[in-house]
Amino acid sequence: MTFRKIATFVIVSLGLAAALDLRADPNEEEGVRAAAGHYLKGHATGDPDEFRKAFHSEAKLFWIKEGALAQRTSADYIAGATGKPAADEAQRKRRIVSVDITGDTAVVKVELDYPNAFLTDYLSMLKIDGQWKIINKIFHARPKKTS
Repeated sequence: MTFRKIATFVIVSLGLAAALDLRADPNEEEGVRAAAGHYLKGHATGDPDEFRKAFHSEAKLFWIKEGALAQRTSADYIAGATGKPAADEAQRKRRIVSVDITGDTAVVKVELDYPNAFLTDYLSMLKIDGQWKIINKIFHARPKKTS
């Protein structure tokens, strides 16, 4: 065999092996969606315990504010939970747009459609000690024009 054929064979073989090893267990999606569900329920109810079920204690949140990187810890984020639903809760909509799982990592895209803003969250998750937890959240908020 020529070097080129051997190299091609090795590359294809490694790619196939990686693809087979990294495919998510179909049962993992349930756990990922459950963690995202706690996050969404925290928004709907204002219950800090729902957020605690969703976030790892070391998680951080990042976003761009006035052109600069802003961040806060999940503990600070959770501390802002009021313990009750927002006054306009009946007008708020939330949905999981996509779930992408590879091994013990996952990314969940969530949309939050609120009366005054439309937010897109990307939740990076890790399976830690058998539980899926949000380890990182980045988001974009687009204000809506009010009439």
